[in-house]
Amino acid sequence: MDLFEYQAKDLFRKYGIPVPDGKVASSPKQAGAIATKLGGNVVVKAQVQVGGRGKAGGIKLASTPAEAESVASQILGMDIKGHKVRRVLVERAGDIKSEFYASFLLDRSEKNRAVLGMASARGGVDIEEVAATEPEAIARVSVSPLVGLRPYHIRALLFGAGIPAEAHKGVGSLLEKMYEALVSGDGALVEVNPMALTGSGDVVALDAKVSIDDNAAFRHPDLEKLLDVSALDKQERAAKERGLNYVKLDGTVGIIGNGAGLTMSTLDVVAQAGGTPANFLDIGGGANAETMASGIGVILSDRKVKSLLVNIFGGITRCDLVAQGILEALQQLGDVKAPIVVRLDGTNAEEGRKILQDANHPNIVPSPTMLDAAAEAVKLAKKRRH
Repeated sequence: MDLFEYQAKDLFRKYGIPVPDGKVASSPKQAGAIATKLGGNVVVKAQVQVGGRGKAGGIKLASTPAEAESVASQILGMDIKGHKVRRVLVERAGDIKSEFYASFLLDRSEKNRAVLGMASARGGVDIEEVAATEPEAIARVSVSPLVGLRPYHIRALLFGAGIPAEAHKGVGSLLEKMYEALVSGDGALVEVNPMALTGSGDVVALDAKVSIDDNAAFRHPDLEKLLDVSALDKQERAAKERGLNYVKLDGTVGIIGNGAGLTMSTLDVVAQAGGTPANFLDIGGGANAETMASGIGVILSDRKVKSLLVNIFGGITRCDLVAQGILEALQQLGDVKAPIVVRLDGTNAEEGRKILQDANHPNIVPSPTMLDAAAEAVKLAKKRRH
């Protein structure tokens, strides 16, 4: 779950990470009123979950409340990389002397399986570009979760990144608190770019990016309310409401599997067959008819989907219940035009195939193997696209 900047900064305050004074606004008038309370000299920032806001004109300075209201009217409603701006963060502008970069993120690679800490004295710019052109400008440390962040990790980041000595105390303190926010908050990423050294010698997080591990959401019910469903598209919003593990993609072949490994493999074989997956949808190991019906409904509500591939290997999941769920979904949805290719194997597979065979539904296309099913789904999608 990705947080908006203003939400991430609220989280930062909880862990004692210094951030500028500010408040979120959803109208130009609100932005002007906030600027008045902050003394007039402010920065107005688009709140979207995507990078490149500054280059797109989504971050602007204002020296008076009237100017803040004016720039807010320009930013609100903007489209930044497909994300519509519905809110702006109005913050007091600061006296910036230097800008740095810092982040902690989960490193799930086979080699490390640790927390990767990074820092650079090249803050406030595209850090991906810095990593590509000047990798030596970014210091990295691997932090074992069993050991935690230690002073030698912090020293390695400060000196390795070339952070000036006058900022060591402030940046070091902020790094400690960022790590605490990542671990205690079950974060997947905590990033500050830029982190600023002010004229008065303080170190402040001018920006904030936080991603929370969805698998740990049950431990943080207070964070669930931060999810902005308005930022999700129609299918993602519907899947979230139904508790489905769904990721939207850009293709034409809808995919349902049970188990993340099988579902990912299904995406691969669809691509191998010359198709483009429209989504990832894992209905889990114990899915029932209701879950299957919900999944089919979400996927077929996407007009880009020209065919649907249901690939089920029955373990805990019973194939006869899957078959019933498919038929129930088609009955509920009514006029379904997309063909549904079904491959069932494992627990009660024969019973499931018989249920589908007896139903003799014109939209259901049985297939014996995973490869055959993928090839058939791709063929049908291409046929309906032309």
